[in-house]
Amino acid sequence: MDFGIKIIGVRLKRFGFSRLRIFGAAALVCILVPSGVARAQEATGRSADHAEKPASTSPPAPTGKSSGVSKTESAPASQQVLTPTAQRPTLDQFSWLEGRWRGEWGSRVAEQTWLEPKAGEMAGLFRVIEREKTLVLELFSFVEKPEGIQFYLRHLTPELLPWEKSDATELKLESVDGTKATFVNPVNGEPKRLIFTRVDADTYTQRSEIEPAEGEPQVIEITFHRQKPPAATASAGNAARRKKP
Repeated sequence: MDFGIKIIGVRLKRFGFSRLRIFGAAALVCILVPSGVARAQEATGRSADHAEKPASTSPPAPTGKSSGVSKTESAPASQQVLTPTAQRPTLDQFSWLEGRWRGEWGSRVAEQTWLEPKAGEMAGLFRVIEREKTLVLELFSFVEKPEGIQFYLRHLTPELLPWEKSDATELKLESVDGTKATFVNPVNGEPKRLIFTRVDADTYTQRSEIEPAEGEPQVIEITFHRQKPPAATASAGNAARRKKP
């Protein structure tokens, strides 16, 4: 598969992510039950001597209403159990990233190494090389927190001098499924959004959407391929020892 890189210098549309809204129908019971009781009372055609029993006709309405309230309260409880958002994302959903990856960005070579998820974090290293010169190093980590998974990154020179003069850049996990994870920067636009899309077991794309305070927005997309360790080759001595006498 060819390595891919796309840089788009046009303004970006913000992506809206819809939330699941559940509307219970139990509220209709509060309206339909009292009106049904009233119509039933008119259909009986009772005489005026029964008009002295307003207390006997009024209880059904509260009874119907309380039944409606009970259904309204119980319905969302059962629906929330079935709602996908009730399941909290975990680092295990990113375990497929573990290993070494390589991609090409024009004349530059991008390399990534991800460690396995452990102790609530998943760390890694990224570097960009051009003509045997390291342009930038990047340290990053996924961290599990009570509010969700956070993505921290910091850029460094080869001498490990930080580019950022403030704290590490922080992005929050906005959405994740079996093939795609989106992180959003709530503070600034550098980057504003990072999107990981898994193409297959050994290929994924990383899309960085940059919205600087000044200048035109940019999109950088790099296709990474898993770098598998070379197969071990048997030495002549080992081969000789394996031969039967």
